[in-house]
Amino acid sequence: MQQLFYVFGSLAVASGLLMVLQRNPITAAMNLVVTMFSLAALFVLLSAHFIAVIQLLVYAGAIMVLFIFVIMLLNLQDDELRPRGRNFIHLVSVAVVLFAMAQLWQLLSRTPAIPLAPVDEAYGTTGEMGMLLFSDYLFPFEIVSILILAAIVGAVVLAKRRLD
Repeated sequence: MQQLFYVFGSLAVASGLLMVLQRNPITAAMNLVVTMFSLAALFVLLSAHFIAVIQLLVYAGAIMVLFIFVIMLLNLQDDELRPRGRNFIHLVSVAVVLFAMAQLWQLLSRTPAIPLAPVDEAYGTTGEMGMLLFSDYLFPFEIVSILILAAIVGAVVLAKRRLD
């Protein structure tokens, strides 16, 4: 189990970094899909199967399709997507990331394994998730939906300006 956690965690971090470093927005979105799939695998390892399925359906499915449509709606030209040359800052940032990963690996190899604590039988069920979502986390849930709506409207406004 621990090895799978390290594999999917490393995959999530690596694809997240690749998503940020990409110049092509379609490639960046596809790297984000890989990140979402690896996060869903991490949820499965934590025995949160409902959250893993929602992660795949909502984020890797619906939200990423929406991102791809918005990117295609922006209709970027080839000269805007052309990669620029690598410079000294890129090399230093790669060296810093490799050094940080080596330090993290060294720290994790020295840390003893801690047994997992038992969880409640209702942990991760749809009933408990619904009660938490619509009681304690109702306000943050609504705020996130408003932010997503504002982002969609902003992307459409930007695309409309470019088409005129």
